[in-house]
Amino acid sequence: MSKAVINLETLACPSCMQKIEAAIKSVEGVEKDSVKVLFNASKAKLNFDQEKTNIEEIEKAINTVGFKVLKSKVR
Repeated sequence: MSKAVINLETLACPSCMQKIEAAIKSVEGVEKDSVKVLFNASKAKLNFDQEKTNIEEIEKAINTVGFKVLKSKVR
């Protein structure tokens, strides 16, 4: 399991947070219980299986719901 921290553009509202969380959880290979979107920090933290998905797919899911990814770090 890989851990990712994704820096997002500044989040304006709590519903933005829910949209991003839902988008990340929709990606196959993401550990659903690990997804946390930090509103004040404008970050998303999650665990994912690199055999099933990659950070680009997760970023694409976030972009699809209309939010910009500034930077991602995978460990």
